[in-house]
Amino acid sequence: MGPNSQPQPLFKKRLGFLGIHGLRHGAEPGGAPFAESSDPEVVRHDSNLLGRDFVVGDLHGCVSALEQLLGEVEFDAGRDRLFSVGDLIDRGEQSERALALLEHDWFHAVQGNHEEALCAVVDGRLPRERWYEVGGDWACSLSDGELAVHAARLRVLPLVRIVGEGDARFNILHAEFRGNDDQLAAGHFEAAVRRRLLWGRDLAFSVSPSQQALSTTYCGHTTMRDVRRIGAHMFIDTGACSPGGKLTLVEAGTSRVWSSFA
Repeated sequence: MGPNSQPQPLFKKRLGFLGIHGLRHGAEPGGAPFAESSDPEVVRHDSNLLGRDFVVGDLHGCVSALEQLLGEVEFDAGRDRLFSVGDLIDRGEQSERALALLEHDWFHAVQGNHEEALCAVVDGRLPRERWYEVGGDWACSLSDGELAVHAARLRVLPLVRIVGEGDARFNILHAEFRGNDDQLAAGHFEAAVRRRLLWGRDLAFSVSPSQQALSTTYCGHTTMRDVRRIGAHMFIDTGACSPGGKLTLVEAGTSRVWSSFA
């Protein structure tokens, strides 16, 4: 199915944000609820024993493109899960719809630098006008109170999600990480590490060595023409809502990739 094709009818029956209820609150397909962690910035998930796990690149409010891709893969909200590398918002016109995805039990995002920017505006650390210049103008009609509601939802997003164990393990974060699996799982990140998780580009620009003993790590932030693997990092931001860019969806643990121009 090409980028201009219509979603499969089955898609509309299975996904809650198109009007059908999803899973019960607190449950995940194929496993138990989140395993506990001593650091709320790191969240663990059991392997999905019932269905598939997908990871989507920087969404930037391109929800219609995401719907199309989920239709192509016949995403089943009762069995499958969708993980996000962050940057749900800004630039695209459907940023509020992107935030609404967080209400669904099959959708699991990490925080990106654009989510951090929204929170900084609410905290008074970043002027609204500066945020508007980097894509936050979708919120120009929102009151301070409405923006604070969105910020409260975003603050609880972790910086890292870890799925499965052993050879089946994969990690999800926004930008990059220098370290191994154990260091990533330990959390309690220092300020410099936290900044790298949200803003780092050294690995993408080949000025930082790739890491050993790190499971496949899906990330975004730095736009690539196509999905690109550098060491353990799998860069899947392909420029959604940018001229000539596209939104990319991958099936975790496989080489399957789908893209839609957005």
